[in-house]
Amino acid sequence: MTRTPPQWSARTAPRRTVLISGASIAGPALAYWLNRRGCAVTVVEKAPSLRDGGYPVDVRGTALEVVRRMGILPRLQDAHVDLRRLTFLDEDGGEVASLSPHSLTGGTAGRDLEVRRGDLTDALYAAVRDDVEFLFGDSIDTLDQTGHGVDVTFSGGGRRTFDLVFGADGAHSRTRALLFGPEERFHRHLGYCFAVFTLRNTFGLSHETVMWNSPGRAAALYAVGDDDEVHAFLNFAHPEPPSAALRDREAQRALLEEVFTGAGWEVPGILAAARDADDLFFDAVGQIRMPRWSSGRAALLGDAAYAPSFLTGQGTSLALVGAYMLAASLADRDHTAGFAAYERDTRGFVTLNQDQVGEGEAKLFPTTPQALERRNDMLRQLGTLPPATGHPAHSALTLPAPVPGT
Repeated sequence: MTRTPPQWSARTAPRRTVLISGASIAGPALAYWLNRRGCAVTVVEKAPSLRDGGYPVDVRGTALEVVRRMGILPRLQDAHVDLRRLTFLDEDGGEVASLSPHSLTGGTAGRDLEVRRGDLTDALYAAVRDDVEFLFGDSIDTLDQTGHGVDVTFSGGGRRTFDLVFGADGAHSRTRALLFGPEERFHRHLGYCFAVFTLRNTFGLSHETVMWNSPGRAAALYAVGDDDEVHAFLNFAHPEPPSAALRDREAQRALLEEVFTGAGWEVPGILAAARDADDLFFDAVGQIRMPRWSSGRAALLGDAAYAPSFLTGQGTSLALVGAYMLAASLADRDHTAGFAAYERDTRGFVTLNQDQVGEGEAKLFPTTPQALERRNDMLRQLGTLPPATGHPAHSALTLPAPVPGT
C-alpha cells in the first residue's frame, strides 16, 4: 500500500520537523505515527546500527491493538516465541513447580505475544525506514529551546533546528537529563539488581525457562526455541543501586561472583559464562516516576518517561501505547495542548501498570526463607489451576481512533 501521510492540520502548510532520540521500540513507534500524521521525522541513535538480539519481550493488552494498526501484527505472530513451560527449582535444584507461563504473567494464551527484542525492533524499523530519516552512530549533545524551535547540537558535531524533540532513549535517558536534571530525581529503586547474557545451550532446554532460587538470589535459563543458545538471567537483592558496578563491567562481574559464590544447580557454570560474555547487560531494578513528561517543545516517552521495570513485564507495551497516545494527542493541536492531552489521557494507564509491583514486592524473588516458602506454596497451588485469562491493567486503556488509511 502506498502511504501518503495526511497533513498535520488543514491550516498548516509546512510539515513539522521532529527529532526523536532512540531507535529501540518507543522511538520507531512514535516515528511511524508522527509520519502518518504529517511530520518530517528524524531519529537519532547512538548505536552504529539497530541492536539485534536481546532478551525476549512481551506485547500484551492495548499494545496488541497498536501493532495491529501498524500492520506488523502478522510478522510478530510469526516471530512468537511460544514459551511452553516455566519450572521453579529450590536451593538444592529440586523441582518446586512446573507451570504454564500465563499462570504467572496474567497474559492471554493464544493472543499475547512474546518475541525476541531484535525481531520487534526489526519490524518497527521496516515499517518506517522508507519514510523517516535515521542517524545512527550519533546522539544529542545539547538542546536549546527558543520560541520558534529547538536548536540541537549533535555529539558528531552537527547542528540542526527542529519544531519538537522527543526522548525515547531508555531509562538512563540523556534527553531527560538535559531537560529535567539527574536521573536520581526520578529513579525509584526496587531493591534488586540483575544481569542478562547468552551462553551455549548445553542443557537440553527448548521453549522453556528454568529458575533456581535461594533467599535473595535467583538464576534462570531461558530457551526461546531449539537454538544452540539460551538466555541467562541473574537477579539478587541489593538495598541500594551499586553505583560503582553500574559504570564498570569488571565491577559488575565481581559483584555477581560475590553474591552467587556457593550457589547450587547450574549457577557455577552460569557465573563462569558471565566472565566471558560479550553481551552482558547489568542494571539496578527500578522505575522512572516523573511528575511531568514534557518541557516546552520537548517530551519523553517509554522508559525515559515511565520505565515500569521488568518485574511488571509491561515495559515494551507501555512504550508502544505511549508512542501512539503521544502522536494522537498532538493531532490538530499545538505542542502545549498536545503534551497536556498526552499526560491526561495516558498517565492513568502508566501508573496502573507501574503499581503492579512496589519496593520489596517482587513476589517471584523473595529475600527471606519464610517468604520463599510462601512463594513456593503459591506456585504449587497455581500448578493445580487453569491459566489466568488476562490482567486488567494490560488492557485498561482504549486507543483513540486511528489515522485514516491505517
